This record gives sequence, structure tokens and C-alpha cells, in this order.
Amino acid sequence: MDRLRAFEVFVTVVNRGGFARAAELLGTSPANVTRYVHELEAHLGTRLLNRTSRTLSLTEGGETLYARCKSILDDVAETEGLVSSATVEPRGRLRINAPVSFGIQYLAPLWPGFMRKYPGIELDVALIDRVVDIVDEGYDLAIRISRAGSTSHAARKLATSQNILCASPDYLTRCGLPAVPADLMDHRCIGYTYAATGDEWELIDRGGKAHPVKVDCHMHTNNGDTARAAALAGEGLIWQPTFLIGDDLRAGRLVRVLPEYRLPEIDILAIYPSRRHLSARVRVMIDFLVEAFGGVAPWDGARAG
Repeated sequence: MDRLRAFEVFVTVVNRGGFARAAELLGTSPANVTRYVHELEAHLGTRLLNRTSRTLSLTEGGETLYARCKSILDDVAETEGLVSSATVEPRGRLRINAPVSFGIQYLAPLWPGFMRKYPGIELDVALIDRVVDIVDEGYDLAIRISRAGSTSHAARKLATSQNILCASPDYLTRCGLPAVPADLMDHRCIGYTYAATGDEWELIDRGGKAHPVKVDCHMHTNNGDTARAAALAGEGLIWQPTFLIGDDLRAGRLVRVLPEYRLPEIDILAIYPSRRHLSARVRVMIDFLVEAFGGVAPWDGARAG
């Protein structure tokens, strides 16, 4: 069995939604397409497709194989292009993971320009706030917001953002303004579920000394926009990055608390599996993002706080 051809046939059947339509696209007979799929299932020892007279759907094993086969075929097409042409146009699917709020506000406006520049690349963007395993979950690239960077993957820095401790004017009028970090223990706080230090907030004074404070969080959320909305409604103190709350600080909707202290800054990183064998799709995306952010964070064009 020609496994690469079998992969191509299998992917085409799934994409076209049937054996006859796949055969038409591939220029062969439905019987030949059926034979390839049967041989592939026999070789792997598992059913890949659920077939009835009217419907065609992937089994769990079929879903896994489809994702990997599509990636393999994209890489083969790109490799052929590298050999056959001196002016390579990157092609194939590019799977990207990014945090929800950052992805909507700062990345979504960039995608149309990227697609116009690289029409051969098919973008598949998933917005998820949890830290994904880009290899196990099949991503080519992840945008990660991190204090520590990545020790297991290659990374390229796109920008930096401050973290700011703040609350609404209404909340501070009702509950008072903290004077020292320990005062935070007497305030209502809104916690971020994925914070590395949990409900222990670490503030750093001008001498560089850290002041960890265990706060009382009456609300937790895994999404920065949700924390922001609660703070704007006067529900308590939050710390969030300036890319999310910078406009609120400048407009006075939120007020910086304990401005003589700072929280650790965070980096916006493009994370990818390895610098070796980096595909053209990933390379042009990283270069595009670096150029788009230009080394100057748009959210800090006017300094917050």
C-alpha cells in the first residue's frame, strides 16, 4: 500500500464528505477510493469512518489520523515547493492558539492582513486561556503571556506588558485606599484562576524587595475581561495587564492602587515546538507578528497609571 497516497485519499474523502466526490476530485473511481480506505483501516487495525447510506463521520481514531495526515500532506506540499521553486509561497494549514482577550483585541485585527499577504496559508485560530501543550494538542504556534517564558519550546518575544493593581473610583470611595501591601488583606479582591501564585499577590517596592500578600478573593475567573468587568462594576481590586486595562486607567474608569509598588511584568511570546525544521508557515507568521508589534506595545503608547 502506498501510504502517502492512502493518506491523501482518506483526507480527500473527509474533506469532500463522500467517496464518489473524492473520486471525482482525485480523478479515479469510487471503488479505488474505497479500496484505499479499507486498506488503510486494515493496516492500522481500526475503523476510521462511520458510513451509512446518507452520512459519513469520523471515528475517534479517524479524527486523530485526519489531523495528522492533513499536517503531513501540507508539509509534503511545502517541501515540494521548496525544491521546485526559488520563490516559495508558504502553503497549508497553520494552527494557532492564543489567550481569549488578547486574541480578540490585538490579534484578530491582524489576521486579514496576514491572509492577504499569504493566501496559500489556511489559518486555524483557537482562543483558549489555559496553557495548552502545543505538541500534544497539534498546534504549530501559540501566543503565550508569561512571566517565566518557556523552557520546553522555542520562543520569540513580541512585546512586554505591565501588570497593574487597580479598582474603580466607586469601590475606593466605599472601601478606602490601601496604603501598604498588607492592607490588601482587608479588601475584596478578584482573582485570576491561572495566576502562577494563586491568591498570593506579590508587590515589589522601589528597592526591589518583594511583598507577598495572601488576599481574600470573593470571585475567581479564568478570563481577564470578566475580572475587568467586575472591577469596573465596583466589586473589588484586580491586577491585570495594561493591554487589557490601559484604556480604563487613562480614562479614569479604573484607578491604580499602591502606585509606589509594582507587579512583575509579563512578556507576550510566540511559542513553537523547535527552531529546527521550522516550517515556512510558522516562520512567516512569527516574522509577521514581530513586525506588527514593532517592539513597542500599542497598549503602552501612553503610559498607564
